[in-house]
Amino acid sequence: MTHSVFFKLTYNSNSIEEKLFFEAVSALMNIPGIINFQCVKQTSEKNDFDYGIIMEFNSQKEYDYYASHPIHSNFVQYHWIPSVEKFMELDYETIN
Repeated sequence: MTHSVFFKLTYNSNSIEEKLFFEAVSALMNIPGIINFQCVKQTSEKNDFDYGIIMEFNSQKEYDYYASHPIHSNFVQYHWIPSVEKFMELDYETIN
């Protein structure tokens, strides 16, 4: 199961606020159950999003644990909501 969000920050690129935001993002990696975690930066102008966070889980149960974990809840409240201008969230699983 893959969970991804693509987003645009309210801060300027290379600002101290942007740096602090991504430091807060890195704390999400401490939540058990994540098997792959990537922060990505858009390299083309195909959409309005500048960044993405992509993570993989072995099961929906592990994703649900992540989504309700206090580290994630605090990140959303204190970093995501005040910092993200717009976003798109995609959750998907591999087709076999």
